[in-house]
Amino acid sequence: MTANLHHIKNFFQSVRFKKYAKRFGFFVLGLIALLLLACGGLSIYFNQNKTEIIAKINTKINENINGKFHIGDFHYKFLTGFPNFTLALKDVELKDNQWATHKHTLLKTKEIEVRLNVWNLLQNEINIHKILINDADIYVYKAEDGYSNADIFKPKKKKTPENKSDRETTIDQVDLNNVHFILDNRLGHKLFDFDVASLKTKVDYDGDNWQTDVFLDTKIKSLAFNTVHGSFAKEKQLTGTFNVSYASQKERIDVVTKNLKIGTDGFDIIAFFNLAKGNALFGINIGTTILWQNASNLLSGNISSKLNRFNLSQPIDVNCDIKGDFNAEGDPRIVVQAIIKDNELSIPDGLIKKCHFKGIFTNNFKPKDGYNDANSAIILTKFAGEYENIPLTIPQLSINNLEKPLATGTVNSDFDVTKLNQISNDKWIQFTEGHAKANLKFQFDIVDLYINKPKFIGNVNVENTSFDFIPKKVHAEKVNIQLDFTEQALLIKKITYKHNKNTIIIDGKINNFLNLYYDAPEKMVVNWNIYFPNLDLKQFLGVLASSQKTKAVAKTNKKPTMSNQIRTAIDKCSVVIDIKADKINYNKLTATHTTATVQMIDSKLVIKNGSLQTSGGSITFNSEVKPSGKNFAFSSNAQVNRVDIASFLKSFNNFGVTSFSPHNIKGKLSSQANVTGFINSNGELITNSMHGNLTFNVNQGALLNFEPIVKIGKFAFPFRDVKNITFSDLSGNLKLRGEQVDVNNFTISSSVLNLDAEGVYSFGRGTNLALTIPLRNSKNDIKLATKAERDAVRDRGIVLHLIALDSDDGKMKIKWGKKEK
Repeated sequence: MTANLHHIKNFFQSVRFKKYAKRFGFFVLGLIALLLLACGGLSIYFNQNKTEIIAKINTKINENINGKFHIGDFHYKFLTGFPNFTLALKDVELKDNQWATHKHTLLKTKEIEVRLNVWNLLQNEINIHKILINDADIYVYKAEDGYSNADIFKPKKKKTPENKSDRETTIDQVDLNNVHFILDNRLGHKLFDFDVASLKTKVDYDGDNWQTDVFLDTKIKSLAFNTVHGSFAKEKQLTGTFNVSYASQKERIDVVTKNLKIGTDGFDIIAFFNLAKGNALFGINIGTTILWQNASNLLSGNISSKLNRFNLSQPIDVNCDIKGDFNAEGDPRIVVQAIIKDNELSIPDGLIKKCHFKGIFTNNFKPKDGYNDANSAIILTKFAGEYENIPLTIPQLSINNLEKPLATGTVNSDFDVTKLNQISNDKWIQFTEGHAKANLKFQFDIVDLYINKPKFIGNVNVENTSFDFIPKKVHAEKVNIQLDFTEQALLIKKITYKHNKNTIIIDGKINNFLNLYYDAPEKMVVNWNIYFPNLDLKQFLGVLASSQKTKAVAKTNKKPTMSNQIRTAIDKCSVVIDIKADKINYNKLTATHTTATVQMIDSKLVIKNGSLQTSGGSITFNSEVKPSGKNFAFSSNAQVNRVDIASFLKSFNNFGVTSFSPHNIKGKLSSQANVTGFINSNGELITNSMHGNLTFNVNQGALLNFEPIVKIGKFAFPFRDVKNITFSDLSGNLKLRGEQVDVNNFTISSSVLNLDAEGVYSFGRGTNLALTIPLRNSKNDIKLATKAERDAVRDRGIVLHLIALDSDDGKMKIKWGKKEK
C-alpha cells in the first residue's frame, strides 16, 4: 500500500504530468473564452436583430390567434439556458376579439421566459424549447351561448406527408410558478379555480401525439362541476405528478396519477378529456383509502352537508367515478363505491358498532331521470352491525330521492331481549330474559337525516321473555309472542303470558296499525282475544294501576326516541278484549265459563256482555273500572240468577255487613244491581263505598241464628224455632248510600213469622229500621196455593211494631215503636 502511494506521488511530481496538466488548463480556458465569445455573439446578434426577432415572434403568435397579443417589454437573458437563446417577455397580455364584451383576459403575466433553439433561430425558424410563466393570471371563459375566449387559437391546417417538415413550432417544456388559473364555464355552470404554486412538465413528441409527466403543486379554490351545489375539495392543497398523454387521432387527453395528495390523503386517479369540437366529454376515476369525514369534506356542499351528519371511525376504501360533459348543464354522473369492514357508524339516531357493508352512491338511479338529488340513491348491501348492542343484518338497503329521502329494505335480527333495556332511556320496561328473532321488510322517510315513521311488513318472534312493565307494576314471566306486520294490520299471535298464578293465552289484531301508530295513536284500537285457563282477578287488576305522573318539562327540539313513541302509543290507544276464562278467582269467589268484552281506554276498563257461572248460578253484568288515586272506582249493572247466597256473600266478604254473616242465611239468590263503589289496590271492596240500587229475592231460603230475629224471638216467640227459620220469600229493594242503606220493601215470609222492614241500615252508626211483625204463626202459610191467599192472611192477629237502633255499645237494640217520619 505504501509503495503505491509513493508511486502516485512521484507521478504527480513528474515533468510529464506537469506538461499535460498545463495543456488541459489552456484547453479549459479556451472553452470558457469560446463560451463567452458565443454568448457575446448571441447578445450582439440579438441586439442587431432584436426588431426582426420580435417581429418573427409576433408574427408566429398572431398567425395562430384571433385576438390581441401585447408585450410590455423584452430582453435577452445572458447565459440563461445556454446553449439555447433565452428571451424574457415582460407584462404580457393575451386577449380575444370579444374581450370588450366579457372583460376576461385569457393571459396576463409579469414575465414569460422563452428559450429558443439557437440552430433553428439561425435558420430563421422559431422552435420554442421551454416556456416559463411567472406571476400570471389565466382565465378561460365560456359564455352561456357557447363562445369561449380560448377559441383565440386558430386551428392548425393539416399537412400532407409531402409538405410536413421537422421545423414546426413546438414547445418541449413548460414551467408555471405562482399562476392563478380559472376555468369559468357559464354554459355548463362549472367553475375551476386553482392557485398554482408550481407546475413543471417536459413533453415528448411522437408526431402529432405527445406524452408528459406533469408535477403540480396547487391550492384548489374551486372545483365545481355544478356551481349551484358548490365545489369539490375546496381550499385543499393538491400535490403530485400526473402522467398525461395526447392522442391526436382521438383528440383526447388521458391522465394517470398515483398517490396524488389532496390535503393529507393520497389518491389514485385515472381521467380522460375529449378535446374535439362538439365533444367535451370527460371521465375521472378516483380511488383512495380515507376517513369518512375527510372524504365528505372533499365533496360539494350539497353532498357533504348530508354526509357530515354521519361518520365512520376507521378509514374506508372508496372509489369515485365521475363522467360528464363540460358543455352540459347540471351535475355530471357520479358513482361512489365504498367497502366498510369492522367499523363504527355514527348516524343521527345513534351508533352502529362492528358494522360491515358495501355502499354505493349514484346521482342517476333511474337512467332517464337525469343527474340530480331527486334521482340520487344510496344503496347498502350485505350490511351487518350492532345497534344498541342489538345485532342487525340488512341484505340490501336503498335510500332513494335525496330531496325527500325514502329508505326501503329488509332487516333481520336474532338477539337476547335484555339488550332492549339499553334502548329504553326512561326505563318504563325492563326485560330479564328471553330471545327474539325478527325478519322485516321496512320503509321509512328520512327527515333532517333522522329516521321518521318506519313501517314494517314481516314477523317478530319472542320466546320465554320475562319483564317488568314499570308504569303498571306488572311482572310477566315466560311470555311467548309472535307479531305479524301486514299492510292492513298488525297481527299478534301466540302470546302466552304467565303472571304469578295466572296463565293468559292471547292473540290480537290492530287494524291500520302502520298509519295510526304515528299519526293518531288515540284512534288505534287493539283487538285482543284472551283466554284464561285460570285467573286471579285481584292480581290482574294491577294492570290498570295508574302510571307514575312525571313532571312537565320544557319542550326541546330533541327528537323522540323509539321507546318514547311505543310508550305514547300504549298510553293513548284503545283496547278491546274478548275474554274467555275457564276459571276465575276473586277473593273467595270462583267463577267458571266466563266470557266478556273488555275495553281499555286511558286506563279505564269497560266490561260489556259479561257472563259467568258461580255458586251454583249465573251472573251477567256490564261494568267499568278505572284508577282513582290509589284505588279503583267501579260501576256495575249486574243480574244475579239463583246463586247460592251464602257462598256468594262469602265471596264478597258479606259486602261489609257485620250484623250477620253468610252462615246466617241459606238459599238461592236472584238480584239486580246498579251500583258504584271503590276497590282498593289489593282488590278488596272498600266498605261503605257503594252507591246505587239493589233488588233481590231468595228462594228456598233459611235464616240461621240471625241475631235481630233471635232477640225478638226470646220474648215474642219463646216457643218457636227462631234460630232455624225457613222462608218462602226473602226479598228487598235497597238504595245504597255509602255507609247507609235505605231499606224499602224488605219482606220475609217464613216458617216462624212474617216480617217487613223499612228504614235505614248503617254500616257504622245511624241504623233506624222499622220492623212490622205479625204474631200469628205463619208456619202453615206455605200450604196456601197462591201469593194472594198468603197476602190476605199475612197481617191477621196481633202485629208488633218495633224499631231496631244502634246502641251506645255498638250493638243493635230493639224497642217498641214505629219509624219516625
